[in-house]
Amino acid sequence: MDTPLDDTDRRILAVLQLQGRITNAELSERVNLSPSACHRRVQRLEDDRIISGYVALVDARRLGKPTTVFVEITLESQAEDLLDAFERAVARVPDILECHLMAGTADYLIKIMAEDTEDFARIHRQHLSRLPGVRQMQSSFALREVLKTTALPV
Repeated sequence: MDTPLDDTDRRILAVLQLQGRITNAELSERVNLSPSACHRRVQRLEDDRIISGYVALVDARRLGKPTTVFVEITLESQAEDLLDAFERAVARVPDILECHLMAGTADYLIKIMAEDTEDFARIHRQHLSRLPGVRQMQSSFALREVLKTTALPV
């Protein structure tokens, strides 16, 4: 980051995280800046990669994928070549939304959205069971989403 964030930058980020499609005029009014100053700040936040992109958040339920499954994976070893092979393979599985290298009992935690248990069984059979170097896998089905946000506290 080239320039440290000030309170105005933080207000801009807070608004954009909740309303990514807000116009510059509306944003400038919300953060109490002129439109040109607001635009320059947003451009700087993008150039510094503090804002890494803009997306549409899609409702998984409405797309027929209401089942959230978290899969803990333990590998046979932590050898660098095995970690690399595993991560390359995971990146090719379209059903995997997130994959995190973990500290703790499991090596990786994966998040998958599925239609139902049968759909997850298909994903497991076609993709997860074929991932390289897997020693153990444990799947947990979410019963209910209690809190979900993409907005980071700024």
